[in-house]
Amino acid sequence: MCGICGVIGDGDGTALQPMLRRLIHRGPDEEGIYRQPGVSLGARRLRVIDPVGGQQPVRNERGTVWAVMNGEIYNYRDLRQELVSRGHRLETRCDTEVLVHLYEDEGFEAFRRLRGMFAVALWDHERRRAWLVRDRLGIKPLYYTIRQRETGGGLSVLFSSEIPSLLEALPDWRLRVEGIAEYLTRLYVPGPDTMFAGVHQLRPGEAMSISGGRVELLRYYRPEETLHIHDRWIAKEASGEVLHTFEETVQAHLVSDVPLGLFLSGGIDSASLLAMMAKAQSGPVRTFSIGYEHPSDQSFSELESARFLADHFKTVHSETILRPNAVALIEKVVEGMGEPFADSSAIPTYLVSEVARQTITVALSGIGGDELFGGYPRYLGLRTAAQYQRIPRVLREHMAQWSRRIGEHGSARDQAARMKRFLGDGHLALPEQYRSWTTFIPAEWDGILWGERLAAMFVNERPLGPGKDLFTQWPSSDPTDCAMGVDLQSYLPDDLLRMADRMSMVHSLELRVPFCDHHLLAAALRIPSRVRLAGWQLKGFMRRMLRGLLPDRILHAPKQGFMVPMARWLREDLREMARDLLADDVIKDRGYVKPTYVRWLLQQHETGCRNFSDQLYALMVLELWHRGLRTDSSERTPAKANA
Repeated sequence: MCGICGVIGDGDGTALQPMLRRLIHRGPDEEGIYRQPGVSLGARRLRVIDPVGGQQPVRNERGTVWAVMNGEIYNYRDLRQELVSRGHRLETRCDTEVLVHLYEDEGFEAFRRLRGMFAVALWDHERRRAWLVRDRLGIKPLYYTIRQRETGGGLSVLFSSEIPSLLEALPDWRLRVEGIAEYLTRLYVPGPDTMFAGVHQLRPGEAMSISGGRVELLRYYRPEETLHIHDRWIAKEASGEVLHTFEETVQAHLVSDVPLGLFLSGGIDSASLLAMMAKAQSGPVRTFSIGYEHPSDQSFSELESARFLADHFKTVHSETILRPNAVALIEKVVEGMGEPFADSSAIPTYLVSEVARQTITVALSGIGGDELFGGYPRYLGLRTAAQYQRIPRVLREHMAQWSRRIGEHGSARDQAARMKRFLGDGHLALPEQYRSWTTFIPAEWDGILWGERLAAMFVNERPLGPGKDLFTQWPSSDPTDCAMGVDLQSYLPDDLLRMADRMSMVHSLELRVPFCDHHLLAAALRIPSRVRLAGWQLKGFMRRMLRGLLPDRILHAPKQGFMVPMARWLREDLREMARDLLADDVIKDRGYVKPTYVRWLLQQHETGCRNFSDQLYALMVLELWHRGLRTDSSERTPAKANA
């Protein structure tokens, strides 16, 4: 596991050292640099595979191919054996060296043979060609910018594992105002764009070729190309094949030369990983869980279920009861993300990573299980919405008008809110409904939302983002399948995997996500939604598949997210901080949203009328991020960068 950066093309590579300094947390063990005319590659390394001999950059025998890599190749041992049988001489036992030799034989096709999580920069000296490649599902990040010299036509591509590192080489960066609106709508900025003009990220399954002053992008993997649904499958017939693939996938993800463990939340995803790990390992599995001290926060903790699982599988279990300083914690999380990101699950991920790193270097996580096996309530909501579409549109429009009068009070407030939103969106097409359900601008807000910096651009419309197109382009007539296809290509890489990478690597912890293995994804995509959600139950197929492997108590438990008590924090621990960051003069000066909107959010939330923790936290994170941005002079302040 590493942080990588570099400059390809025109340039002398002087920016490499400052870029590497911003990646030390990703690779605290050692640093490596390769420089030649037209190429500079750098890596900060966290020793996981071949700790003694796996230094980067790596090269082939003749020194004609060089590479740096962030990630792990899980099938590197088989590939290494194959290469040795062909006559290659490998000097180390590391996975990155396998890559350069495989490329020497097979060219770009070598990347298609990799199983793992990776972001790679490779230099082919003989062909004078560089490749930047990101893994199939976007587990590992890779950001880049293309710089064109104004005179002489020289071109360079600068890249890095993280945006703050890349900005070290960009003295003239500018904020991208569309990114602000996308972020406030979705709580993250959807790829391939970022919050900075001209700074992009490679998409999942995408590669960039740089040669002869030309840059080309190509997609070598698309998840929908593996979509081969077996309409006649029933759960019993499918479970054997999928379970076998799941077992083999977890086994592959256990390759490591350093201590390894599991984030254990108590839910079905991490529990299923634990069952497979216990089956594959000869010794006990190391597991890690966190909980909260405050009595009213116990509903956010899964410690009881985690303890039950740890005892059932005889793990070496570590749990930590947290007494967090919420103000200081959020500042650390914002700094660690390096870009605006308001999914509050980053906070517990930061905390459990901090705890785990005290004893292990590699951890497994259950991220991705919901997308593969149907774990979000909105999937069932979409199935219901598809049936609701059979009602004449005029009646659905009437119900949408009537739904505005539904009250949201008392113990049934959440249920009333869901019903109000379902009926209020029921007259829309299914792709529009799904987009509405996955955005965070309250439908009740009927005032002017955007401030002066964004009003002219969006004319008070919500930015669409990529969701609508992805929904309609997914090759299925089943709207639930289409929704999962959207999440696989947007929410999973741009929210969950981005968060998991940053919050683990800020503690120099490698986090692996077996549910995001492309072999397991191909198996899961063969299951039709009627089987995946059998019995109108979230993860119905998965629960049946795991019968006999997990205790019934876990199989029958309701879904619970990895959350923090943000609603209470904003009313108590974070109240003063929120009032400071979201003061009228601050909001007006930024010019992104109207102060009246923010005052309404605060009033509704603090009085307990509504839970607007997502919206308020997003605005707080944005302001904290602004205050932490590196500036070299008053002329480069974020506000003026947008003017």
